[in-house]
Amino acid sequence: MRFKPLKYILIILVLLSTVSTYSQNKKQQELEERRQEILKEIQQFSKLVSKGKKDQRSALTAAEDLDYKVSVRQNLIKLTNQQANLLTREINDNQNRITQLRDKLKVLKEEYAAMIVKSYKSKSEQSKVMFLLASNNFQQAYKRLQYIKQFADYQKKQSQIIREQTLELQELNKNLILLKEGKQQLINDNRLAKNELDKELQEQKKLISSIKSNLNAYHSQIKEKQREAERIDKEILKLIREARANSNKKAGKSASSTSFALTPEDKALADNFTSNKGKLPWPVEEGVVKMRFGNHPSPIDRTITIKSNGVRIATNSKASVRAVFEGTVNSVIVPKNGNITVMIQHGNYFTVYKNLSRIFVKKGDKVSTKQKIGEVLTSKSSGETILSFLVFRGLEPQNPSHWVYKM
Repeated sequence: MRFKPLKYILIILVLLSTVSTYSQNKKQQELEERRQEILKEIQQFSKLVSKGKKDQRSALTAAEDLDYKVSVRQNLIKLTNQQANLLTREINDNQNRITQLRDKLKVLKEEYAAMIVKSYKSKSEQSKVMFLLASNNFQQAYKRLQYIKQFADYQKKQSQIIREQTLELQELNKNLILLKEGKQQLINDNRLAKNELDKELQEQKKLISSIKSNLNAYHSQIKEKQREAERIDKEILKLIREARANSNKKAGKSASSTSFALTPEDKALADNFTSNKGKLPWPVEEGVVKMRFGNHPSPIDRTITIKSNGVRIATNSKASVRAVFEGTVNSVIVPKNGNITVMIQHGNYFTVYKNLSRIFVKKGDKVSTKQKIGEVLTSKSSGETILSFLVFRGLEPQNPSHWVYKM
């Protein structure tokens, strides 16, 4: 019978369409979640900047703020474009599916109409009886009886398929309208984002132009900041080496060994830290990453590279700093400028919290996940509240964004 191959073809097409639709919907959902995160990040940063002393911000701070906003806005536009492109593919797939369904429905309806006509011509019970009586033997009569039954079942199935395909076509048409509306909304959102980006780029250009006359002074500021960061980082590495040497000394190994000799408890702690990669809580309850891990060109002079062994998080004034994982306070560093740094050890891992104004822990204290260890320092000159957060595996700096949840 012809209906069997048709039935299987329809099932395969529906399954393929379902898999493709699910994949696209999942990707679209992921993109939308990320877009909402970026919008929230922009809103948060604007809120934090508005709380600072705008009139007292240095040109360097203002340039960093603009550089951050431009970067995030560009990411938003790029992401929105990806969403719009994905919607375009969905719309095209939808339209193709509608065309295919219409063609199939046309064929199905024509076949069904032909069957109805045939059924009408031989609809009488007498015709069916005569058809059976004309059989040459009992086996042929049985086969003809089965044929009559199958034909009737096939009619019902064709009718059901037509009803289902018609409903699917109606849903696809509704979905197509929603997809087109969604795409238009994304286009409108992107237009607004591009307008904001243009304003920020103009503001950035104007600011850079205004400080070119005194570029050397700003170079000095940037280099001094970098030197200060390097001094702290060197002190951190020195303390990690000392911790490593002490661990080896206690285990009766050479103090010059390049690996940590961990106790069973410390190894379990380190393993637990590793298993929580990407799940660690933020070191502050609310904040945005103003500078990420790695090397970055200076927002004032792109020929100058700023090295970041961690992330710089803009947060609220007097924001509490939290331990991202259980461990032991390895050290408390108090440099000349008074910006306190706390180091917490987790086996052979270390988390570092820089630029604190006050602390609630001391060296040797055991801390738990999310325990408050201090407060972030707020700059008197700019009103900025920035926490520098670092993660080390032994002497190797890690990208905190890979460790902290949705950083």
